Amino acid sequence: MDNKKTLFSGVQPSGRFNIAGYIGAVSQWVKMQEKYNCIFSIVDYHAITIKQDPQVLKRQIKEVAKIYLAAGIDPKKSIIFQQSAISAHTELTWILNCYGVRMSDLNKMTQFKDKAGKNQESASVGLFDYPVLMAADILLYNTNLVPVGEDQKQHVELARDIAKRINFQFGDLFVVPQAIIKEEGARIMSLLNPKNKMSKSDTNQNNSIALLDDIDLAKKKIMKAVTDSGSEIVYDKEEKPAIANLLTIYAQLGNREIPRLVKDYQGKGYSDFKKDLAEVVAKFLSDFQTKYNKISDKEVEDVLNEGAKRAEKLAKYKLDEIKNAIGVK
Repeated sequence: MDNKKTLFSGVQPSGRFNIAGYIGAVSQWVKMQEKYNCIFSIVDYHAITIKQDPQVLKRQIKEVAKIYLAAGIDPKKSIIFQQSAISAHTELTWILNCYGVRMSDLNKMTQFKDKAGKNQESASVGLFDYPVLMAADILLYNTNLVPVGEDQKQHVELARDIAKRINFQFGDLFVVPQAIIKEEGARIMSLLNPKNKMSKSDTNQNNSIALLDDIDLAKKKIMKAVTDSGSEIVYDKEEKPAIANLLTIYAQLGNREIPRLVKDYQGKGYSDFKKDLAEVVAKFLSDFQTKYNKISDKEVEDVLNEGAKRAEKLAKYKLDEIKNAIGVK
C-alpha cells in the first residue's frame, strides 16, 4: 500500500437516488480518488433494516453501481463493491456489539428515533443496530476518513468511540476515523419544504429530483418548487431558505459560484431564475443519463466482482487480526 490515507463511504440501494446524494456525496468522491485510497460500497445490508422488495433491491444494487461509474468513480483508482459480498462486515459487527458498544450508545442515536418514530418497540433490531454495522464497514479497512452528511456524523463519532475502546482493551487494532463533511451543498433540501432534507425515500416525488428522472418531469419539479416571500434573489438560509436551496442546486449542478449567481440575478424575479435553473438541471441530467445508459449490466458485474476480491483481501486480514486478539482464532 502507498502512503495515501484510506477513505470509505457507501450508499444504500433503496429509494430513488437523487441530486442531493449526488451533490452531497458522489460528486465529491470523484475528486477524492486522486488524493486518497478510496473504497466505495453499495451498502445493501443497511438497506434491509427497512423492508425491501427483493426484486427491486436487486435492480437498485445495479443502479447504484452504474451511478457510481457514470459519476466518474473509476474502478482502476477505487474499490467498488457490494457490502453483502464480504461476510467480514457482519462478523465484525457481532464482535463490536460484544466488545465495543453499549446500549446507552445506541439509545442516543437520533436517526433510529427519526426512522422508527412512534414505533420503536416494533422496529427491527437491525435498524437499532445499524450504526454498529456502519462502524464495522469503516473499521474493517483501516479507514482514516469518512465523507458523510450531517445526519451520519453521529454514527462516525460512534465508530471513533468503538475504535478507542477496543484499542484500549487489545492494543492498536483500529485506525480511529474522522468524518469529513462538504460544507456547501452537503445538505440539499426538499423542493416543496426547504426545512426538510431532500430524501430519496420521500413518498411525494415532487420533493426531489432523481438522477434517472424524465428530463421534462425534472424541469416541471423545479418550476413547482416553493419560493420565499418577496422577489429578491439572495442567499440567506434563515430568511430565504427556499431560494438559498435553489441557489445551491444551481451552483453545484451548473458549476457556478453563488455570489456570482446572486449578482447575475439582481433585478430579476423568481420566474426567470427558476426557468434558467430548470435548464441547468435538464442539461446535467441529460449528460449524466447518457453516461449511465452506456454502462452494461455485464460491466457492472465485472466491476463488483473485481471490487469484492480486492475488498475481501483487506477485510480478511483485519478480521483475522481481531479474531486473534479476542481469542477466537
